[in-house]
Amino acid sequence: MKINRVFLLIATCLFLSCSNDKDYEYVSVATPITVTSAELRSSIEVQSPKSIVQSGKIYAYNQYIFINDVDKGVHVIDNRNPLQPTIVNFLKIPLNRDVSIKDNYLYADSGRDLVVFDISQVNSIEFVGHVQNVLENYQTIDYPENADYFNWEGYNYEEDIIVGWDIAVERREIQEDIYYTTGAEAANDGGGNTGSGGSLARFKIVDQYLYAVDINKINVFDIQNLETPVKVKEEYVTWESETIFYQDNKLFIGTRTGMYIYDISQPSSPTFISSYDHMKFCDPVVVDGDYAYVTLRTGGSCMDGELQMLESRLEIINISDIYNPQLEETYIMDEPYGLGIHNEKLFICDGASGLKVYDKTDISNLQLLQNFNANDAYDVIPMQDKLLLIGGNTLSQYNYTATGIELISEFTVQ
Repeated sequence: MKINRVFLLIATCLFLSCSNDKDYEYVSVATPITVTSAELRSSIEVQSPKSIVQSGKIYAYNQYIFINDVDKGVHVIDNRNPLQPTIVNFLKIPLNRDVSIKDNYLYADSGRDLVVFDISQVNSIEFVGHVQNVLENYQTIDYPENADYFNWEGYNYEEDIIVGWDIAVERREIQEDIYYTTGAEAANDGGGNTGSGGSLARFKIVDQYLYAVDINKINVFDIQNLETPVKVKEEYVTWESETIFYQDNKLFIGTRTGMYIYDISQPSSPTFISSYDHMKFCDPVVVDGDYAYVTLRTGGSCMDGELQMLESRLEIINISDIYNPQLEETYIMDEPYGLGIHNEKLFICDGASGLKVYDKTDISNLQLLQNFNANDAYDVIPMQDKLLLIGGNTLSQYNYTATGIELISEFTVQ
């Protein structure tokens, strides 16, 4: 009889537990890992060569190549022998994505700050200083896609900078009417001895000015005194501005909703000319003569979770009437990122589908010349004598040929 009572008690407890579990669920909660602005600034330094974690954008200057390690800094590569590039050093720059160089001064973003290095002696680069709080306080660290909730308790928007996420699974009581935070809601520079960036660049130097695009505007810096840039203007563009390209006194801004064109005849004061709108995509742009070439990439990170039925694509826009850009041609792509142009050749980094080389002589009938399996091709820089490609932590270099390009070398930063 006593055993029966014990069994009944256990069964009752199990039943109640199962019943209660109906009122609970297991969710992933992301808590931001933060540092203060002071901590971030004090950590900037020149270090010995490091292995790369995640390759980002590339920049070429004289005989050197600068490879961004996403949010960590910049690897400096000696490319005097393209067959055997070597790592010189590593610039530790937290929350860095972009660089631009003029007359041996390197400018880079570090969260909200613009930082400056003297690279006149590449083997002994010197940190010059930073201009504080001149870039929009936008979130550079990607939001984790598998998080159901975000824990903002104790987070100070004004002072704290997110450098990572701590994700934990928690058992929480189910609430019917609750708001789930599941996403991120909360070519050549000109003038002087400058370098070359790819189509994904947000920095562009033109003569005595540096133009830096942040999440919604163009920031204009006077760099006549190379050591001490001075912010002289900010011009609002639109939310989710991403890339910048320069041609003929005009800036072409790629955003997730369109291409915006600005006149910089008055260099310190960009003036809006016109725009070309499209549905929400990630959107770098390059320009050649009367045409702008825009790759539009779909995917959750580009659309903030919005549903979109359109496929990734290349759009060719006629800008012969700069005040009225018109779509000329569309070509379906797989996963396009950066792109570039050299003479009549168009290069498109199509993600896992590799590097694609087109003859663009007839824009209404692009001819695919070559398709390289290029380690998740990300961005290219078409230089006068060769093509540089970054993707999958590997720097690839190609020579131009009459019918396309040929591989010179592949170099992984490790």
